[in-house]
Amino acid sequence: MPLSEHEQRMLEQMERALYAEDPKFASALEGSGLRTYTRRRVYQAVAGFLVGIALLMAGMVAKQVWLSVVGFLVMLGCAVLAVTGWRKAPKPGEQPAGAPQARRQARPKRSMMDRIEQRWQRRRDEQGQ
Repeated sequence: MPLSEHEQRMLEQMERALYAEDPKFASALEGSGLRTYTRRRVYQAVAGFLVGIALLMAGMVAKQVWLSVVGFLVMLGCAVLAVTGWRKAPKPGEQPAGAPQARRQARPKRSMMDRIEQRWQRRRDEQGQ
């Protein structure tokens, strides 16, 4: 069940107050959640990437093309996991992942056509002046 806007604001205020009052404790609590999980996921992806390299090389030495292809696919998949995990990892002192989503939802979404029309209008206005 998602939190209402008021509840999300209250939670953000409580988090900021906790961080201002005792930053060491707040960072210790923060580090035990998503950041640790994503860091572990990135490490696992790096280890998988190394296994993929080993499979690729073993396939080349054994002249087994399918083993090399499997190794390449493992490398590719692990690289994607590492990059997405690295991007999702919150920085120390940063708001949790749920907070920016609430701000995005509060902002009215414009369609692609609206944005294109606004750009077109801006260009026409700039050329007319």
